[in-house]
Amino acid sequence: MILFIDACVRAGSRTRRLAEHLLGRLGGPVREEKLSGLRFPAADADFIEQRDALSHAGSFEHPLFDLARRFAEADEIVVAAPFWDLSFPSALKRYFEQVNALGVTFTYSPEGVPVGLCRAKKLWYVTTAGGPVFDDSFGYGYVRALARGFYGIAETQLVKAEGLDILGADVEAILRRAEREIDALCPEQRAY
Repeated sequence: MILFIDACVRAGSRTRRLAEHLLGRLGGPVREEKLSGLRFPAADADFIEQRDALSHAGSFEHPLFDLARRFAEADEIVVAAPFWDLSFPSALKRYFEQVNALGVTFTYSPEGVPVGLCRAKKLWYVTTAGGPVFDDSFGYGYVRALARGFYGIAETQLVKAEGLDILGADVEAILRRAEREIDALCPEQRAY
């Protein structure tokens, strides 16, 4: 199963267009997490206490862990996140606050090193930007660090289309170039 984490907000999102193109190339069943439709609990002291207590008790079937379980069980993950203010929409950060669950998506080794518990072998990060993406580390880099450092997802792939809102930009040509990049990265559909 492919988990599609959709952090796009706008109708006609260019990021979503590229993500849907990728999903079509990947094939297989898709479960979508539309972040704009989710209501996240505040990651405050009460939330942390409850999650820690449930985690220590091994009560991972509690609804508080639903997002984390679905993330951990995915075979492949596609994140669609437009480039906003040198990063991504805040809903994606709130999503990862829910997914980063000790005992579900990661654990610690006896030496205190995070050990991933996720099934996915690959995470795709799809983004578009009106201007240039000056530094990938603020958006994609953060997600790549979580995937590799906490979740055990060794392979990550960035797909981006940038400069879309620059005066005179050929938006359709830029998006088609990104779609051809996706086609080159996924020459065959996969079976799940």
